[in-house]
Amino acid sequence: MNEAHATRYSIHPRADKMYYDLRCLYSWPGKKKDIAMYVSKCLTCSKVIAEHQKPSGLLQQLEIHEWKWENITMDFINKLPRTRSGHDSIWVIVDRLTKSAHFLAIREDFKTEKLA
Repeated sequence: MNEAHATRYSIHPRADKMYYDLRCLYSWPGKKKDIAMYVSKCLTCSKVIAEHQKPSGLLQQLEIHEWKWENITMDFINKLPRTRSGHDSIWVIVDRLTKSAHFLAIREDFKTEKLA
């Protein structure tokens, strides 16, 4: 396995490539498992795989909110069946700090000035 893994022509292949290269030439029970174990213990292979990953960069701390309802998100649920009072939409307002929400029944034709 050492020759098949570190030759000039194969240059540290991964376990699948090495298995496909060796399956025609050699046969023994548990070959695929043995090859995977051998490649996982190779220090060069683990370094090469790490080099292809994007550098993660510095972590950015999330903004910590101090007051309720200081930072909110809003969404609309439209095209619902009309109620007796004429409402056909739901306005969802969520506080990002406490995760509490208000669900307000509205009509789809309400103007933004009225909602504000």
